[in-house]
Order: sequence, then C-alpha cells, then structure tokens
Amino acid sequence: MRRYTPIVDTTGLPGAVLIEQGLRDLAVGQESEEALLVLIGAVRLRSLGYDVPEAPPEWSAPPHDPYPEHRLYARLALLDSDSAHSRYNALIRTLVSFERAGACVN
Repeated sequence: MRRYTPIVDTTGLPGAVLIEQGLRDLAVGQESEEALLVLIGAVRLRSLGYDVPEAPPEWSAPPHDPYPEHRLYARLALLDSDSAHSRYNALIRTLVSFERAGACVN
C-alpha cells in the first residue's frame, strides 16, 4: 500500500478537504465518496500536478461498474435515494471549483 504524500499545496482551495481525503483513500485502496470524486477528476488533477493513483483493479472487475461516476451515484443513492442527484451534483461542482482554483494558483 502506498501512502499519499501531497505534492501540491491545496491550502485555501475550495473543496481541498474532500480532494485530500480522496487522494489518501485512493493511496490505501479504500473506496469512498471522496476517492471516487478524485477518480472522476483524475485527468485534470494530474495535469495540475497532483499524484492521483489509479483505482485498484478490483474496483472495476465484474460485477462492479467500472465508471467512478456511476459508482459514486450508486453509493450516494444507497444512503438516501431522494437526495442522491443533488448531492452528486454538489460534489461535482466542488470538484470543478477545486480544479479551476488550482489552475489559477498554478
């Protein structure tokens, strides 16, 4: 198992707590809302200098859905199906805000 060591300073960026937690969870192979959110934004986060680990292979092996977007939504729906859509959209907006702010800092 890898440990997550921050490379880029996220201090003051919107959603930094979620992204940092997601990076830590991915580094140890723990599937969480935060880890799935980081996987959704992995390409852009890597382009900003973040060391985003790949998802463990078992996360996308059958019968699992290989798409982190679907997995995140399903996870949210298990907790409360009535609010899953709005919570999913809020997490995506947070990710986009983090990415945009990170691009301005870089």
